[in-house]
Amino acid sequence: MNKSKSFTELIVWQKSHKLVLNIYKLTKLFPKEELYSLTSQMRRSAISIPANIAEGYKKKTPKDKLRFFNVAEGSLEELKYYLILARDLKYCKIDDLIDPTNEIGKLINGYTNSIKKNNENSIS
Repeated sequence: MNKSKSFTELIVWQKSHKLVLNIYKLTKLFPKEELYSLTSQMRRSAISIPANIAEGYKKKTPKDKLRFFNVAEGSLEELKYYLILARDLKYCKIDDLIDPTNEIGKLINGYTNSIKKNNENSIS
């Protein structure tokens, strides 16, 4: 695994950031009565993904890194639910966002597995 110099070099962060931008575009179209509920919740959970990746990136111990990546993963799952809800409320179509959310989930999983593997190798 190549050592990156900044969280912005991580593909998982780049894709997560792009997802946030897409969520902002999507939620601009939601009814105004959703501004302080679904719109806010979707944006908050989306922002949490790259924010926790960025914070976890700088943590020194594998345990701390994994904790932040786990929070990012939880926020991603929360966002997936909000997307389903928005679709079912007929606020939007989510087809274009399914693949990116699944890909981000796989990337987070791969990154956490890499941290675990590197930690195991340093112990043995």
